Amino acid sequence: MNAPMYYIGGSKGGVGKSKLSFALIDHLISREKPVLLLDTDTSNPDVYKAHHAHESEALVCKITDLDVSEGWIQLMNFAEEYAGHSIVINSAARSNTGIQKYGAMLRETLGDLNRKLVTFWMCNRQRDSLELLRGFLNAFPDARIYVCRNLYFGPLDKFELYNTSKARSIVEKKGKTLDFPDLADRVADKLYSGRIPVWIADKELPLGDRAELRRWRRLCAELFQAALGEE
Repeated sequence: MNAPMYYIGGSKGGVGKSKLSFALIDHLISREKPVLLLDTDTSNPDVYKAHHAHESEALVCKITDLDVSEGWIQLMNFAEEYAGHSIVINSAARSNTGIQKYGAMLRETLGDLNRKLVTFWMCNRQRDSLELLRGFLNAFPDARIYVCRNLYFGPLDKFELYNTSKARSIVEKKGKTLDFPDLADRVADKLYSGRIPVWIADKELPLGDRAELRRWRRLCAELFQAALGEE
């Protein structure tokens, strides 16, 4: 089996997809697993901008547009070319449209690629976040999925719509519900505005900011360990 393909979804802006992509890339790199980043937010590819200057054999960065079939073709070709790399796909806000049109292309070639698809779905407290999740589940009924309640939006009891939903019961038959830790705005802003990956920020930020970043990294590592184990 080749390295997994990780899809960071949410299908709308502002739910925390890019932040989770930062965290997952950091987690994989820290465990010496080579990563291929595919940033599909072609209008504002923050994750790509933060990581491409640090490319190496262990980190390859690409931008592709999953609104069109050409982007899905590129995705599958990259997945074949970099068989030993874990793939982190940072999805764009509008990704539900592309999934509905072209997602079957990927679903039907996962066997040829000898990869499994693992999805982290970022969730806020609003109804549209839940409805978009249902759309993804319909497009990829067999994908392993982890719904991440983004604690930036409040404590767990505030996610009542998801907590009591049918979608949650479907998710937890083949995945888990996880809680993505909040990161102080001042530190998150420095990752984005400074265009630096997490491991570089952990060396360059002021001491207090580094302490907050390390707290967040530990919690993210616990989240990924709960989902992925030693995968």
